[in-house]
This record gives sequence, structure tokens and C-alpha cells, in this order.
Amino acid sequence: MSNETEHPTPPPRAINPAAQRALAEAQARRDEIDAATAMAPRERGGRGGLEPVRYGDWEIKGLTSDF
Repeated sequence: MSNETEHPTPPPRAINPAAQRALAEAQARRDEIDAATAMAPRERGGRGGLEPVRYGDWEIKGLTSDF
């Protein structure tokens, strides 16, 4: 049986310059937040993993709420 119905993947779409700037700015903010939290003192007896509010929102079981 041949795969005649299989379609080739389309080429990636070009992102406009404004979107590229926004993505770069967002990544820079995330990097800055991560660097600041890496330098913060460790909490004794705290929860494991990343700080749940490091990007200004709270995530529990995959659901995010913004304060």
C-alpha cells in the first residue's frame, strides 16, 4: 500500500520584524529573571523544582493563573 495521501510539510512561515523583536525581548526578560533567581539564596525545606511564580503567574498541574 502506498502513501499517496501523505502531504509534504509546508515551508516555515516568515516572522515579521515586530514579532521577532517581541520574541527577543521576551527571551531577554526570561533570561534576566532566571539569572536573578539563580543568584537568590536557596530556601530550606522548600519545594523542589523551579519557583512557580518566576514569570508572574502560578502553575498547578498544567493550569496557569495570572495574578
